[in-house]
Amino acid sequence: MDGNSAQKLTPLVRELTRVFSNYNKNSVFLKKNLKETNNFFREIRQNYSNACASASTSLCSAGQLNCVSFPRDEEEYLNSIVGSVPYILVLGQDCPARYQLLNCLLGEKLLPLGAELGGACGPEGGTCKRRKLCFTHGRQTRLSLALPGQYELVHQLVAHCGRWDTVPRQDLEIQEECEDNAHRLAELEITLHHMLLQEAKIMVVPCAGVQTLTQALDDCLRDTIPITLYALSQDSVTQEQAASLLKIRELLPYPICYVRVSGPPQPGETASPEPGRPAERGALYKQLVSLGLLSSGAGNCSCGAPSQPHGSVLGESVDRLHRLLGPFARQVLIGQQVEAASRLNALHCLWLNLFINQAFDLQRDLQITPRRLEYTREKEGELFASLMAIANRKQEEMKDMIVETLSTMKEQLLEDAANLEFTDIIVTQNGEPVTSKDIKSCIQQIQELIVVQLNQAVATKLTSSVNYLRESCVGTLERCLSSLEKSNIDTSAHNVTSNHLKQILNAAYHVEVTFHSGSSVTRLVWEQIKQIIQRLTWVNPPAITPEWKRKVAQDAIESLSAAKLAKSICSQFRTRLNSSHDAFAASLRQLEERHTGRLERTEDLWLRVRKEHAPRLARLSLESCSLRDALLHGKPKLGRELGRGQYGVVYLCDSWGRRYPCALKSVVPPDDKHWNDLALEFHYTRSLPKHDRLVDLHGSVIDHTYGGGSSIAVLLIMERLHRDLYTGLKAGLSLKERLQVALDVVEGIRFLHSQGLVHRDIKLKNVLLDKQNRAKITDLGFCKPEAMMSGSIVGTPIHMAPELFTGKYDHSVDVYAFGILFWYLCTGSVKLPEAFEKCSSKDQLWNNVKRGSRPERLPSFDEECWQLMEACWNGDPSQRPLLGIVQPSLQSIMVRLCDGSDLKSGSLEDSN
Repeated sequence: MDGNSAQKLTPLVRELTRVFSNYNKNSVFLKKNLKETNNFFREIRQNYSNACASASTSLCSAGQLNCVSFPRDEEEYLNSIVGSVPYILVLGQDCPARYQLLNCLLGEKLLPLGAELGGACGPEGGTCKRRKLCFTHGRQTRLSLALPGQYELVHQLVAHCGRWDTVPRQDLEIQEECEDNAHRLAELEITLHHMLLQEAKIMVVPCAGVQTLTQALDDCLRDTIPITLYALSQDSVTQEQAASLLKIRELLPYPICYVRVSGPPQPGETASPEPGRPAERGALYKQLVSLGLLSSGAGNCSCGAPSQPHGSVLGESVDRLHRLLGPFARQVLIGQQVEAASRLNALHCLWLNLFINQAFDLQRDLQITPRRLEYTREKEGELFASLMAIANRKQEEMKDMIVETLSTMKEQLLEDAANLEFTDIIVTQNGEPVTSKDIKSCIQQIQELIVVQLNQAVATKLTSSVNYLRESCVGTLERCLSSLEKSNIDTSAHNVTSNHLKQILNAAYHVEVTFHSGSSVTRLVWEQIKQIIQRLTWVNPPAITPEWKRKVAQDAIESLSAAKLAKSICSQFRTRLNSSHDAFAASLRQLEERHTGRLERTEDLWLRVRKEHAPRLARLSLESCSLRDALLHGKPKLGRELGRGQYGVVYLCDSWGRRYPCALKSVVPPDDKHWNDLALEFHYTRSLPKHDRLVDLHGSVIDHTYGGGSSIAVLLIMERLHRDLYTGLKAGLSLKERLQVALDVVEGIRFLHSQGLVHRDIKLKNVLLDKQNRAKITDLGFCKPEAMMSGSIVGTPIHMAPELFTGKYDHSVDVYAFGILFWYLCTGSVKLPEAFEKCSSKDQLWNNVKRGSRPERLPSFDEECWQLMEACWNGDPSQRPLLGIVQPSLQSIMVRLCDGSDLKSGSLEDSN
């Protein structure tokens, strides 16, 4: 055979070529996605490893992002799938069966058969020594010997000596006299210009006498995904062949397609069964089932889906092999790619959700930390003011308390003084005078008795009057400081500021007037006693009698000034308060400065998560998910156009993924920003649990040949409903139906809010109705979690809340939009409100809305309905009702207005 191989484009060749071609195209997308995902993870780790290592930041968030990576086992699996090459592996009962199947695959008689092949062959090898064959693509037909994966051997083949129609038998066999080990191990590589070989190689295993089955399969399975075919030329398998088949099943992780390549139909087998009835199975099929190589449902099925447990199938006719082998090959190859795409997408979703949750945490930190700092300042100020007021107010109370204490205790103090036994002083029995030094010591002991008892009484009452503040104010402050302490401050001053604040707090505001020798009250009273001692003088030493001791005690008590004592205590307390208050304020300013720097870094990270990291990962997630959907269900077929929007065209789609009918939204993102927005929309929508009030998103497919290959489109396949609310109102809906739509919309919005999402574009066109006129919300193009919103102005002008123009808004914008939608439902028409119809431009409309312009009240409006819509479109977002309140209000309105009523009506009739 010279020149190009003559190709016969048989149905089998065309089908297998299409299967491998699609696999290779999808492999390109899978490899690209995996590479970009690895690059993304590596960049994130590098960026935030540097951030965490820097002394200027130690954000916990950066630490979490630093961990973004592939789990090792997942990375190894994905790399193995992406790096694997698909090919066809041909095994069989003997060489003639293998060669006949190979000729069938290529659509031409390339290998010799029958008598021209010669030699015996079987699972044990026999006398047959035929090489491993490898068929590859090339522009010219060529044969060569090569060591697998290494280099070509210089050897003169018979095929090089002249023309040939089939590969010469001598080149297929290893000659007995050959002693060159490399020559014996070499495979015969046959290069052909063949359409199938452009997409995949074909390998034919050698005879068992050349290489054992285990070694042959081990060589063939390295970095490959084999479509394994086993050729059967007999109506049954021998015991040795059965053992070989069981070993192949054990060694191969993939299903096998058994093919009977010759022989007439077996007895009892129907070649062409009646439509709808399966063919009678022959003896070969039953034997394979009995060996456990096939399940009872395996065979020449039209869908090609493998049967369990092994996914293997049996083709009992070469003539119809393309009906089985094409679907079988597709199932094996797609199964690997679907698994890889699914695992890759699962990782995308895992880390994307981490980024979104991180955005929530960062946003909360940005909002809460300044409030906590302000709250701490306010609470400490309140505590300072309260204690200072107590100090001022308590001075008179303390004076009265000391006077009352002295009055109450006076007689007991005098009695205790009269009976006092002095220590370290010798007093004679008749009380004769002693030395002046002893007299002073006696006086000091009497005075100390008074001080001790008075100090204990005053301190107990003073402590009880102040101590309650510690529980009410100081406890709250400490909890707030603990929360600030948990915020991430620079490692160089970790917790120092917060701990210092708490120490100041404890020292300043825990007033310690307990009884001990160094307490405030004791020291102050001793000051008074010293003055008393200085004033007391005697010309003659007195007699130490009980009367004298009582007199000394009475003079000491009367010398004490309750007013001065109270003033001194409160003055000391005020001084201490001022000092601690100033120290606290200084430390709090330091804490604010540290948090200010940290919050600037946090805001920068939040911005990057929202605008760079999450959108980029969302796009990778959209691509991996769309690839999986395309592999499983194929590209959907576009039907007639149903409508056009700002960002896409909606088509009818008869069926896709066993769902029908469907609607297909085709979006051609013009730039990366729109790609990212669409990817995030898809992620949010797909992540939502199924809900009756939301249009179900079935899946997505990226069409790289959209518009004749001029652009790339994302095809979103969704649930198909009857019509939108705009069309429904134009056609006419009853009062009961319109109120039910209002309830359905509120239920749908509440569900979105419960999932942390804000729709931001509630309007007539984005509410779809089924055939029973029940509503579902669609088009989540602007739907985002609050933490991921960048403050962009989005939505439909007449439904947009005024705060949308400030860039600072929350989920209450959906309540506002519902209020406008409810106005339409109450009118029962699609006519613009008069206030909006007069506006000549969007800018004029927005300016009027910001100034308070709203839809007018029609005479036919029910009072409660009007009050509800007015509350919903309140200019102050904080004054709008929660949807949990709106829903029961609507239910009560419906019961009141529609009890037993189902009349067509253009507006809500006033019930008053």
